Amino acid sequence: MTASSGTHSLGPQTGKITVNVYRDGVAARMGHNLVLEATKWSGKAEVDIDHPAASRIELTIDSRSLEIIAATGGIKPLGDKDRADIKKNINDKILVTSRNPEITFRSTEVSGTGPDIKVKGDLTLAGKSQPVNLNVRIDESSGRASGKTTIQQSSFGIKPFSALLGALKIKDSVDIRFDIKIP
Repeated sequence: MTASSGTHSLGPQTGKITVNVYRDGVAARMGHNLVLEATKWSGKAEVDIDHPAASRIELTIDSRSLEIIAATGGIKPLGDKDRADIKKNINDKILVTSRNPEITFRSTEVSGTGPDIKVKGDLTLAGKSQPVNLNVRIDESSGRASGKTTIQQSSFGIKPFSALLGALKIKDSVDIRFDIKIP
């Protein structure tokens, strides 16, 4: 099925949005690189195949829905208690989901022609909005849009997690990736 012009509803049934978090510090070997998946999100894509600049996209993610789907590295496997502790830190200290229950993205500009599109927009994370650029690859034969952006947590007022007096920490930069079917 090919991608088609029109307004399309998006959500977990149409694809994945993941956040890749990387360990850092002199004790980085002890920690894990993580892949978190947004399990509750919705959005709308207004697609104009013939005139990509007329296209728009909006996404809203439930910030409490980020779940660990992969953990690599570390001196021992990530256990259930570790996963619960990480989830608690994300909700209570990093994103403060009680005050910031949503992460949103609203496009402001779309440029390029398929298969490579550039999407500029405003990302609101932890209550602060910043412009971001997405590099999007469109596979017109399958109707899939995939890509990524890298953000700095500190640009959103987030202090990256650290432990052991800073010997183990999370890098300031995280990658946001997506692979979404546009019907």
